[in-house]
Amino acid sequence: MLQNNESVLDALKTEESRRAFLAKFASAVFAGLITPALTGDVVPAQAAPSEQKNLTDEFDVDQLPEAVEGEHPIRRMMADLRRALQKPMDQRRWGMVIDLRKCTGCNGCNVACITENKLPPGVTYRPVMIETYGTYPNVARRFIPRPCMQCDNPPCVPVCPVHATWKRSDGITVIDYDKCIGCRYCITACPYAARSFDSGYFYGDFEGGERQPYELLPSPEYGENRNRAEGGSPIGNVRKCHLCIHRIERGELPACTLSCMGRATYFGDLNDPKSLVSELIGQPNVMRLREEMGTQPKVFYLV
Repeated sequence: MLQNNESVLDALKTEESRRAFLAKFASAVFAGLITPALTGDVVPAQAAPSEQKNLTDEFDVDQLPEAVEGEHPIRRMMADLRRALQKPMDQRRWGMVIDLRKCTGCNGCNVACITENKLPPGVTYRPVMIETYGTYPNVARRFIPRPCMQCDNPPCVPVCPVHATWKRSDGITVIDYDKCIGCRYCITACPYAARSFDSGYFYGDFEGGERQPYELLPSPEYGENRNRAEGGSPIGNVRKCHLCIHRIERGELPACTLSCMGRATYFGDLNDPKSLVSELIGQPNVMRLREEMGTQPKVFYLV
């Protein structure tokens, strides 16, 4: 019994010593943090902006230098974009390059696209496909983001009976929701499965039955700020990626390009030999999906 009491006393002394050490350590850390403020050695931090700054205010084409090795790709693509917008529409040719070696499959681009365009359930413009290759046990996975290919020879256009979809002079294929009758011929014609049908569902329909405020916000697609309501377009229409036209035309990069954490997505004017995308498609490891179909897609992949 006496031995047990002595063990308890020893344990209490050890605990008191540990607490004393922690108290001294905390005091030393606090002193290290507060002393610079008392002596005036602290460099004041910049205050966070009250609102998000427009990217177009960040860069001025006239002031940007020529591209240099190691330059941040976002900065360079912004310069490419602003330079392209100074040309007439028919002299631009928008395209995208996706580096599959950098894609981590995080789906950040898909989430950014859904958020930007206020997409409902069942509608997606940029899914990330997963490819598994090799033979067990030597297998690996590759992630393949698949936006609309913006084909130079789009098979979805001639099948539309009401001419609701067409290719603009800058190469982007678009849809007029007010003309689309929802026949879905274009969905069948697209070899990339890049078109979705808006069946009119809301996320709230599956989560308690109450539609959330974010679902009722207008979509900025095509610069129309269209409210999605029952009985009206785009419900009952076919929808697809349009490379964020509403962002491009105000001097901003597509949402998927900006949100890519691995910097695997590049966007720009393929008609500009100085653009980053023009430089990348000249690499020997470039490929396009289903080129044998003659669609001439303007989305390129680096492998």
